[in-house]
Amino acid sequence: MRLNWLRKGGRLQIPPPAILALLYATLIAVGAGLLKLPIATPAPISWSDAFFTATSAVTVTGLVVIDTGSQLTLFGQAVVMVLIQLGGLGLMTFAVLVLTMLGLPLSISHRIYLRDDLNQTSITDLLALVRGIIQVVLACELLGVALLAIVFVPEFGWANGLWQALFHTVSAFNNAGFALFPDSLSRWVADPIINLVIPALFIFGGLGFVVVTELYGKRSWRRFSLHTKLMIVGTLGLILWSVLLFAVLEWTNPATLGGLDGIGERLWASWFQGVTTRTAGFNTVDIGGLYDSTAMMFMSLMVIGGGSTSTAGGIKVTSFIVLLLATLAFFKRRSQLHVFGRSLGAEEVMKVLALAMVSLMTVLVAIFLIMLTYEGDFLDAAFEVTSAFGTVGLSRGTTGALDELGRTVIIAVMFIGRVGPLTLGFFLATRAKARVAYPASKVFLG
Repeated sequence: MRLNWLRKGGRLQIPPPAILALLYATLIAVGAGLLKLPIATPAPISWSDAFFTATSAVTVTGLVVIDTGSQLTLFGQAVVMVLIQLGGLGLMTFAVLVLTMLGLPLSISHRIYLRDDLNQTSITDLLALVRGIIQVVLACELLGVALLAIVFVPEFGWANGLWQALFHTVSAFNNAGFALFPDSLSRWVADPIINLVIPALFIFGGLGFVVVTELYGKRSWRRFSLHTKLMIVGTLGLILWSVLLFAVLEWTNPATLGGLDGIGERLWASWFQGVTTRTAGFNTVDIGGLYDSTAMMFMSLMVIGGGSTSTAGGIKVTSFIVLLLATLAFFKRRSQLHVFGRSLGAEEVMKVLALAMVSLMTVLVAIFLIMLTYEGDFLDAAFEVTSAFGTVGLSRGTTGALDELGRTVIIAVMFIGRVGPLTLGFFLATRAKARVAYPASKVFLG
């Protein structure tokens, strides 16, 4: 079904992705307004701080200009947590949940909005997908709270400890990277529970709800869809690569792994920082102390991101794999991509190329705009922009040093990184039959 900008009679018809973008923008505005309330902060914050924080929460990024733990009250922290949950799982998922709880039917337009919000290609079986998503979320987050309480309750008491466990569980599962401590989770660099539970939450959240529901429902490699197989192989490969390379590059760096006590702490830190880089934004070592080579490696991983229909950002793991397969197919002179007994045609490759090109241009333009007024290190600014686009949240300390132009650019990049692919996907999915055919020709490439 093709959706046009104009209906019959001249009435404006806004595409579903644009509606979703407006909904996310509205949620950001509401969140900023709530954070400006006196009950949300011990001391007043600026509108710039409120909008930046709300945008970072809704887009599940994790970049901050104020300390979430000390400059927000319990109410303010709760606002941030709710924004993370709504932004991470998708507004339409919650809307469908409320409608079904009230016994109200879903219209075709609601299903179309939900399809685009969940990055699906069909409106069938969406309700089953939503039910599966809610079940996965409840199971993972309840288990996460119970396990993290083992660490936080003895240290902070029952009330505060349970709140710490709940907040960090929601932040981790939604790949947000928000923490209630100025140094993120660095004080638990060698704690086994933190190093296992937090990564497990954001890895599951970053796989995508389709993959998680298939893992639970089918439990057989042969029955898995091609998407799930690519996500499993791609995620495992990227985790192995990032953990090993981080350990090799930073092992003797006194500002990161080299400053830790013993091999055990270094291995835990290598594991945690390697797996968190693509999606979550938590840290147990000083990101500002990374070698430049490691920072560049992190930037490449942040651009890749997590999985489709997940809480993560980036161009997505499957898109990265398709780019690699297309490159391999080109050198082998193949017109189709072959993987796991299936083939992918030119249409999928064109979609991925368009997404990669838009992503590259977004990052480059944003870096250019920030460097117009930012007088700090170029790599720090580029790292910040890449982190914002991938909705990761890792920072080398640049966020607080940005002026209003820099903050505005980062806000726009975070929003594009979270909502932009929806709009791009809509235009890629809209088919228009060419009225005129032109003769084929060739240009010299490479």
